[in-house]
Amino acid sequence: MQDKKLLIFDFDGTLIDSVPDLADAINTMLTTLGKPTYSLDTIKEWVGNGSRLLVERALVGQTQVPDGALTPSEADHAEQIFLEAYNSIETSKTVAYPDVDKGLHQLKQAGYTLALVTNKPIRFVPKILESFGWTPLFSSVLGGDSLPVKKPDPTPLLHTCQTLGFTPMQAVMIGDSVNDMLAGKSAGMDTLALSYGYNYGQDIRDSRPSAAFDNFADLLDYVLNQ
Repeated sequence: MQDKKLLIFDFDGTLIDSVPDLADAINTMLTTLGKPTYSLDTIKEWVGNGSRLLVERALVGQTQVPDGALTPSEADHAEQIFLEAYNSIETSKTVAYPDVDKGLHQLKQAGYTLALVTNKPIRFVPKILESFGWTPLFSSVLGGDSLPVKKPDPTPLLHTCQTLGFTPMQAVMIGDSVNDMLAGKSAGMDTLALSYGYNYGQDIRDSRPSAAFDNFADLLDYVLNQ
């Protein structure tokens, strides 16, 4: 990993477990609309493609949203309710995964440049970063609506490289879902996967990352000692 200088991290499911808050907001939305609510484990399998698709999946109750199942106005209205519910959460249940806080500081101290590319709407990202004291650690932060496209499109990763002055060959994409792996591969960079996050109930190793780990401590050891 000595030739790799830029580490691009996903957020939800990689650094933080945010599903409890997302599930609360989704179920608030569903209750408001008079629809049945779902368990945390079910909602967990819908996370990873940004707020719009999460909302649409919840409205139809399944991962694959059939064409024509929802009108744009229905989805717009529901998403607004969800975003307002998520924004109004006063006591957050979002936590950092084990060893992430210490690990990010170690990577920064080791001389790596850290960046964040998430599909979460950017309006929610700074507050969460600040709550963990991570704001100074990241040289670039992109949300799912910071650019016209989001992961699995490689554009956010390439934009991050260009902004920070690195080539894709000098960068690594680190995430928990197939979207992260597809984006990284399409951008021409190595991919490191974490198995504990949100990947629609599928084994992240099926996405054939450069390497996969079951915890952040093992990933940290790999990056620092390769």
